[in-house]
Amino acid sequence: MRVLITGANGQLGGALQRTAPTWAEVSAIDVADCDLTDSAMLTARLVVEAPELILNAAAYTAVDKAESDEITARAINAGAVATMVEAMAATGGKVVHVSTDYVFDGSASSPYAPDAPRNPQSAYGRTKAEGEDVLRDTDLLVRTAWVYEAGGANFVRTMIRLMKERDELGVVADQIGAPTWATGLARTLWGLVERQASGTFHHCDAGVASWYDFAVAIAEEAHARGILTRLPLIRPIVTTDYPTPARRPAFSLLDCRATREALGENHTHWRTNLRLMLEEESKLG
Repeated sequence: MRVLITGANGQLGGALQRTAPTWAEVSAIDVADCDLTDSAMLTARLVVEAPELILNAAAYTAVDKAESDEITARAINAGAVATMVEAMAATGGKVVHVSTDYVFDGSASSPYAPDAPRNPQSAYGRTKAEGEDVLRDTDLLVRTAWVYEAGGANFVRTMIRLMKERDELGVVADQIGAPTWATGLARTLWGLVERQASGTFHHCDAGVASWYDFAVAIAEEAHARGILTRLPLIRPIVTTDYPTPARRPAFSLLDCRATREALGENHTHWRTNLRLMLEEESKLG
């Protein structure tokens, strides 16, 4: 099957390429290959690639910047998705689209089910919700959150850098969710495709954490592997102590039970996957 992966140089795009099954004839594009804000250019590229399946791992993910650049965010997070869906509708192909916990308002007290009402509170969340809305019933939507990967630009690597530079740092403790290793997410996407799944699914690693909890675990696991030579003091702070242009969901746990049932596999805890990621990070030097 001819598969096109967008966002080739991103965390998920790279993981999708590394975990691709043998049946997938993969090609991958990134911003240098095609400007996703240009519908005509994207349409022409899709004609050349002629994919039977698109795995859309491309997104405008600069959450705070999107507050002042919503037009560009919408062009990538919604407009480009509409162009992909239109192209696949013409050829009988399928779109697999990755979305985010930011489509929810974070006011829940139990994990968000795939069919839970959406109420995005930021430009990023709004544009991602608009991208979801253009999908067909035959397409596949997978929401995720707190994604990280070895070598990528993410919370884990940012924390390690700051922990090397500082003796003390404060991390938000009143935002709750679950970290997601991009490699595990990629395997889930391929698994759902192999099972011809359509509709809406969720994927995050098992367990619950605040950003503070996650940071403490990063410090402990990185120190155990020699990535950090000392353990810094990590202080819990509240969201109001660290104001940002975009509002973050205070609670963004996603209900992933349907995904695990569809794949017939256990749900791996986020700390287990953090260890695997840090082992890869150690090899990168």
